[in-house]
Amino acid sequence: MNELKRIIDQISRDKGIDKEILISTLEDAIRSAARKKLGQTREFEVAYNDEDGEIEVFEFKDVVDEVEDPDSQVTLDEGLAMDPDCQVGDQLGVKIDTTDFGRIAAQSAKQVIIQRMKDAERDIVYEDFKDRKGEIISGMVLRFDKGNMIVNLGRAEAILPVREQTPREIYRPGDRVRAFVLDVKPISRGPQIILSRTHPQFLVELFKQEVPEMAEGVVQIKAVAREPGSRAKIAVYSQDQDIDPVGACVGMKGSRVQAVVQELRGEKIDIVPWDPDVARFICNALSPAEVARVVVDEARHTMEVVVPEEMLSLAIGKRGQNVRLSSKLTGWRVDIIHEDRYARIMEEGQETLIMVEGIGTATVELLVEAGYSSARELGRATSDELVDIPGISVRKAEQMIASAQDVVATLDAKYKLEEEAAKSSSEFRSGFAPTPDDVFPPKNREPEAGDGSENSEVPQEGPEEAPVEDTTRDEAETAAAEPREGE
Repeated sequence: MNELKRIIDQISRDKGIDKEILISTLEDAIRSAARKKLGQTREFEVAYNDEDGEIEVFEFKDVVDEVEDPDSQVTLDEGLAMDPDCQVGDQLGVKIDTTDFGRIAAQSAKQVIIQRMKDAERDIVYEDFKDRKGEIISGMVLRFDKGNMIVNLGRAEAILPVREQTPREIYRPGDRVRAFVLDVKPISRGPQIILSRTHPQFLVELFKQEVPEMAEGVVQIKAVAREPGSRAKIAVYSQDQDIDPVGACVGMKGSRVQAVVQELRGEKIDIVPWDPDVARFICNALSPAEVARVVVDEARHTMEVVVPEEMLSLAIGKRGQNVRLSSKLTGWRVDIIHEDRYARIMEEGQETLIMVEGIGTATVELLVEAGYSSARELGRATSDELVDIPGISVRKAEQMIASAQDVVATLDAKYKLEEEAAKSSSEFRSGFAPTPDDVFPPKNREPEAGDGSENSEVPQEGPEEAPVEDTTRDEAETAAAEPREGE
């Protein structure tokens, strides 16, 4: 039976399972086999003898004067045959030969052992990976299942879902892949290890591996914004004024950032300095575009960024990517406008301020300087805020706020009426399919019915009307037909 001991040692070593767990599993399997062979109601005690490498099975029976249950009781004479010192009321253990269990019992024991070993392996894998959540791990691509990538991690398999795969990245079975451990779930079929290559933290962990200053805690990544496979922005900060955080992340001749870019298969990365002042931070985030002015609205958590007209397309970026990533990086909604439009908006806003009762040119300048550039902004203010402006008392502030709200209500009603009128005039009648000339008339020409040009007639609803005679054409034909003087 030393063979059993050798098998236990080998399985424990190869599978990494504790010997105590294997022994307990074997004992449970033999107990299950004994009940299947000898009866479910009978009680057995199974013990592993480490010295002999043998599993021993004992059945305990009570010594009684008269046997009522042969499965759990023996007479005194039978008990004396097993133990000469036994008495009535004692409990005797009878050793059972496990070789008599039969094929069915042995198969049952085998199934219990296999299942318990799988459970033990699953628990071990979960314990190994549950603390690795948030790390970067390397594996080999095994196969694809409905677009999901199955990755071999050695002792376990992980899944890289379609939603966590970077667009335009192509992997084949056998390729090496690095990914971020997004989650580890203990499910019945084994721990499910979920990976990601699109998570922003994946970019952070890659930089931590390349930049020693980050490992030391001198340089920190304060914010990350990614559009996986296309572009990313990171905001970095250094606690040591002598260390340039951007230069530390870029490295000598860009070696550090290029290593990250290569891992991300060419994803462009913008590294910008973080600043506690959100206005300066957004200016850094929008680089290389130059910013002329930043108007911060704390209440709405928005920023209006004014840029020179020649910088407008650069600030917005291709398909709005630059401003979109900057907004994600700062956590603020960002609106980009050029200087001419901003000046026009400010001028229109100041015109609405003049419409407020009791406000003159001097007061308008004070209000604009205090940050109230329109009647709408003034109507949202409180009297406590306005009394800080020189020359405005509490009573006057309340009157100004009430008047500003009336002006805004009047203008909103006017704009609504104009909008409805414009909408009704621009709607096409039912059943009419417009031609390009109907929607966009030829330049410097307004198509009118009867002007002699193509597409000049506009279909009307209701019964068909008689065609309009082209009098100009008739007159021309008549003139051409009449003889001229001298002919």
